[in-house]
Amino acid sequence: MRLAGKTALITGGASGIGAACVARFVREGARVVSLDLEAHRPEGAAAVVADLGSDESVHAAAEEVRKAVGDVDIVVHSAATTAFATTLDTKPEDIERIFRVNVGGAYRLVKEFAPAMRRKKSGAFVVMASITGLVGAPGLSAYAASKGALITLTRTLALELAEWQIRVNCVCPASIDTPLLRASFERTADAAGARELNIKRHPLGRLGTAEDVANLVLFLASDEAAWITGGTYVIDGGASIARRWEE
Repeated sequence: MRLAGKTALITGGASGIGAACVARFVREGARVVSLDLEAHRPEGAAAVVADLGSDESVHAAAEEVRKAVGDVDIVVHSAATTAFATTLDTKPEDIERIFRVNVGGAYRLVKEFAPAMRRKKSGAFVVMASITGLVGAPGLSAYAASKGALITLTRTLALELAEWQIRVNCVCPASIDTPLLRASFERTADAAGARELNIKRHPLGRLGTAEDVANLVLFLASDEAAWITGGTYVIDGGASIARRWEE
């Protein structure tokens, strides 16, 4: 039980990587609260609904979390939104929405939960960025930019919070077999072909799974990573060492 006695909040817990993190943390003994934009019922965990792009909504959800489980030891920010468009085609309102949720959501979570961690002089944040924040992503302009911003925010927060033994780390997955990735395939004329092309970009020869990512998040959130902060950890099946956008 690597998280016995710990309380964790995980955003995006209704599906994909967030849901896998919820399940993994529950198995490791944590008291888990899952936060998502939609109502959901994760097994073994409490659930709250909130819009990470809204100050009022996040504050109300944080109050609900504190009433239900007390102070939070771990925050995993996995929730995200996107728009499928190149830079020239990205709408201003999509840029604003993506940054408000993906990046602004991280700010809101820190503001709500870091003060209690400071009082206890312990805590951990794990921020879900993306390989796109490191290498770019044609057709996902605003999303990639927001993930790059999260990588930089992680490093800044790690410096600002280290005095209180609060660790902040960032995870950068490549293609993970989630509803968001499948939606990107379905937007093409040949979804099966797009999937196969994507797989070929990963030297290990498969897409990642949400559970693959949850295992790394678990380590970074646990006391086994007690001397790790400010890091950006790529989990990509080798894609970043052999990145190809076109065959």
